[in-house]
Amino acid sequence: MASARAQKDPETHTAAAPAASTCPSAEDMDQQHLQGLWRATLAGAEQGALLRLGPHPELAGSVRGTVARGDATALVTGDVHEGALALEESTDGIHIAATWSGDVVDGSCGKEIRGTWNNVTPETTLPFVLRKQAAGT
Repeated sequence: MASARAQKDPETHTAAAPAASTCPSAEDMDQQHLQGLWRATLAGAEQGALLRLGPHPELAGSVRGTVARGDATALVTGDVHEGALALEESTDGIHIAATWSGDVVDGSCGKEIRGTWNNVTPETTLPFVLRKQAAGT
């Protein structure tokens, strides 16, 4: 009985609405929402990519992680600000090999980002879709 009472709004005796953080708007996305596993589909590319992002240990408000394509893995770092994603990809940890620039899709609860992947060498530009994966997938 006590736990049921804690879930009710005392004024209306109805279930309380879920917290807004469970479904952030594009503008409310921050580095915490970027953390996790993302599957990337790149238009025209034979294979997609898998991004694993966590908190950046040195830059508050940023993420750091890896992007894996087949047997190749690169480092990524970046952030999302007011719905705009900016990630830099590096194969050696020093030089930028590619960039990911995109926008969080409105109404996706922060689980879909669309934009453009720009490779430095060879110079390639491909549209991408990032979709957040459930934990454990």
